[in-house]
Amino acid sequence: MSSRIVAQNSLSVTNAATPYFDLMELDDRTRRPVSGDMPTLGQLLKHVGDARKEAAGDGSETPVHHALDIADAAGIEPRSLPFVLSFSNLTYSVKVRRKMSLSSILPRLGARLGAAAVTESPAVGENMFTRTKTLLDDISGEARDGEIMAVLGASGSGKSTLIDALANRIAKGSLKGTVALNGEALESRLLKVISAYVMQDDLLFPMLTVEETLMFAAEFRLPRTLSKSKKQARVQALIDQLGLRNAAKTAIGDEGHRGVSGGERRRVSIGIDIIHDPILLFLDEPTSGLDSTSAFMVVKVLQRIAQSGSIVIMSVHQPSYRILGLLDRMIFLSRGQTVYSGSPMQLPLFFAEFGHPIPETDNRTEFALDLIRDLEGSPGGTKSLVEFNKSWQSMTKHNQQGMETTIEAERNGLSLKEAISASISRGKLVSGATNTNPNPSSMVPTFANPFWVEMATLSKRSFTNSRRMPELFGIRLGAVMVTGFILATMFWQLDNSPKGVQERLGFFAFAMSTTFYTTADALPVFLQERYIFMRETAYNAYRRLSYLVSHALVALPSLAFLSLAFAATTFWAVGLDGGVSGFLFFFLIIFASFWAGNSFVTFLSGVVPHVMLGYTIVVAILAYFLLFSGFFINRDRIPSYWIWFHYLSLVKYPYEAVLQNEFDDPVKCFVRGVQIFDNTPLGSVPEALKLKLLDSMSNTLGTKITSSTCLTTGTDILSQNGVTDLSKWNCFWITVAWGFFFRFLFYLSLLVGSKNKRR
Repeated sequence: MSSRIVAQNSLSVTNAATPYFDLMELDDRTRRPVSGDMPTLGQLLKHVGDARKEAAGDGSETPVHHALDIADAAGIEPRSLPFVLSFSNLTYSVKVRRKMSLSSILPRLGARLGAAAVTESPAVGENMFTRTKTLLDDISGEARDGEIMAVLGASGSGKSTLIDALANRIAKGSLKGTVALNGEALESRLLKVISAYVMQDDLLFPMLTVEETLMFAAEFRLPRTLSKSKKQARVQALIDQLGLRNAAKTAIGDEGHRGVSGGERRRVSIGIDIIHDPILLFLDEPTSGLDSTSAFMVVKVLQRIAQSGSIVIMSVHQPSYRILGLLDRMIFLSRGQTVYSGSPMQLPLFFAEFGHPIPETDNRTEFALDLIRDLEGSPGGTKSLVEFNKSWQSMTKHNQQGMETTIEAERNGLSLKEAISASISRGKLVSGATNTNPNPSSMVPTFANPFWVEMATLSKRSFTNSRRMPELFGIRLGAVMVTGFILATMFWQLDNSPKGVQERLGFFAFAMSTTFYTTADALPVFLQERYIFMRETAYNAYRRLSYLVSHALVALPSLAFLSLAFAATTFWAVGLDGGVSGFLFFFLIIFASFWAGNSFVTFLSGVVPHVMLGYTIVVAILAYFLLFSGFFINRDRIPSYWIWFHYLSLVKYPYEAVLQNEFDDPVKCFVRGVQIFDNTPLGSVPEALKLKLLDSMSNTLGTKITSSTCLTTGTDILSQNGVTDLSKWNCFWITVAWGFFFRFLFYLSLLVGSKNKRR
């Protein structure tokens, strides 16, 4: 499949006497332009690396590698054909709210009050409430494989917006301009497969180790045709490339669990997105929040990735002097406009000709950013610098024509499809295989693996992460057991009297509503995973349907265990009827209630943005479900304009099911003789008087009623409570169906709410 994976086995490793290069020597060797053939990433992974300690707070040290002589490795694998990502005239605007003032609404009154009487009239497409803000204004440039292009600028200059535009993270129709790879327009489907996007935040599962995190990424992004051993070899090579060997067995960690350092977390975030060795790599401020050494090591890793044949484009706020030496191209932005585009080496000449030479003792980027900030605060703004950059670009453009001719010659007139095919054949681990379809986007599959492989991998990852946090399930189990214990002791061994019947109804209503309330713990599960899910599905790591099914399957075992624990705690202690078959149905309806409640809460987690808002909605809606369930007011007494809510209540169906499970015996009697006076004012009169009243009633009705005559059976109780429409099994299946219905709504929320694109 890939010579890049097994290349390290075929290379003859230098012996122990091979001298090590110091850091500067390594920089010189790795940055030296190579016009001939280059080794692939797999050949460089084990042999090129930093030979320095990482001062990131954990005292770890990156592995020391032997330096691989480019000339020696040149005969092993020919260099892949060059890729050039070009973008021209990118323009992107959004509508923002105007700051409302009295003078803008009532100009005449504002003038009387001393405000400026002259107000700006809204432009075309604007109104008095909104205005158009341009985030990108006619941005053009190009990035080449083997190089790092950095986008710089102050906060709000448009750095992240430009990265999003190049990575197809802006909705179609909102962005004007063209983005092309090797001169051909990039389709969204193809771009998702051959590219990766590393977000600014490190979105990782906290209880997985570094090695497990990368291995799961390999299972998602590498094709099923690649053997397990080759995937593991790819992960191990990537760990060495990222300098994470000493942290490979360490958990990622979070606020409550100790884990890897900040620099290591950032490198893991990069690793999971480059596991398939993408042709295009976009990064949004990968050095943000890191110390100088950690930031340098991250960019050093990106340099190796670029030299393996990838195009690396990143935004960076203010690079250090050492990081500046690793960059190949730079674009400075100011309020959405380009103020400089070119090599870092040309910065001094550019600003010298502009009339602001850079002092030799100053950091070039710091000087440039300070000058841009000063110009932004001046009356004319950066217009003079923007115009000078345009003239500079046109003046230096003819100097690059020779390079363009050389690159075109290297391509030999190949199409984008042929160039990608050649890149794959030379070892790029793009998850796909070549075919004869002329459409470039059809040469690679939309997803690397079939549905069932994705589902199994997602389930395994969730089980692994949950198994290492047993306290979460322990708290859920404890809450269910405590609730069951309180109910069991409160409703201990209920009798078959009228009071016992009323107490049974109260027990069932509280028990069924409790099962739904205890499922509210599912709310933060997806809210915590939302951005991980959006990042992984944005570039087709797996299908949304696979996530939906695995999410449900992972929840079922714990729900079944909780249902069994609650049923076993309460059924016999309360003295419910039905024996073993009655217990089994009681367990099943509790399980179905947990399933429906969990699905309902999961759906809400897909549409609400915050945990506290979600809890508020869950508590309110479940209270309404209980109100309309038929316990507080019978169905026949519910007003006609509210009856629809009765049938939408999730509590209605399990509540009616357990009532039928308890009272479906037509022979069992619950009210005999004088018990008819219980729960009435006559209940306190002497027994003899009650018998006389029965005799009087018998004479009036013409029917003999004695103290042992059965007056109310279970069927009568069901009729009194309006439980006559559905059988208990129908109620069970409707409850299960509600669970599937809310899972379907959750799937729709995944489709609609995870586009991860600007509008």
